[in-house]
Amino acid sequence: MPEIPEETKNLIVQFQNYQQQLQSIVIQKESLKMQNLEIDRALEELNSTNQKNAYKIAGQIMISKTVEELKKELSETKENIDVRVKSLEKNEERVNNKLKDLQTRLKEVIK
Repeated sequence: MPEIPEETKNLIVQFQNYQQQLQSIVIQKESLKMQNLEIDRALEELNSTNQKNAYKIAGQIMISKTVEELKKELSETKENIDVRVKSLEKNEERVNNKLKDLQTRLKEVIK
């Protein structure tokens, strides 16, 4: 069996590294999307309540806050998550393009 050239080994290692990066990005993105869904549900509940105050869990305690304060906090958190998701999507696209490029190069080397 012939020896695999060093350049090919390097391409394979790079490809595997980018695959791991992509997997990490996808996991982070899905986690953030789940957080966004939870925020959406909380905002729906806050919008449908007639109460003036609600509770927020902070560590081991619950804190009473006005519904308006909670809506504001949740909206800000949602905006931050949206920015992070967009950033992850850009990274995901960049890594996917790198993977396609490496895949093409590996196919050429293997032939």
